[in-house]
Amino acid sequence: MESFDLDAAWRLHPQVSVRPERFGALLYHFGTRRLSFLKSPELLTVVTALAVHPTAREACAEAGIGAAELPAYTIALSTLAASQMICGRTAT
Repeated sequence: MESFDLDAAWRLHPQVSVRPERFGALLYHFGTRRLSFLKSPELLTVVTALAVHPTAREACAEAGIGAAELPAYTIALSTLAASQMICGRTAT
């Protein structure tokens, strides 16, 4: 798996629909027809905050993700990027 750049700008892919659940959320990509599970409400908070923060690192910090938890969230975000649930965005 490619390394995930926490210092880049990311967003939810435009073809992805989010359905919040008690355990976190379901993500469905209408283009690839893939389904992903976010297994925690905190990860949902990070994913939805990506679009409004200049970097994924800042989205994690805003969601209260500490340094000890950051490696696990980096892996989760990397997996979401590899499955096209999130994508890079250009700075505006």
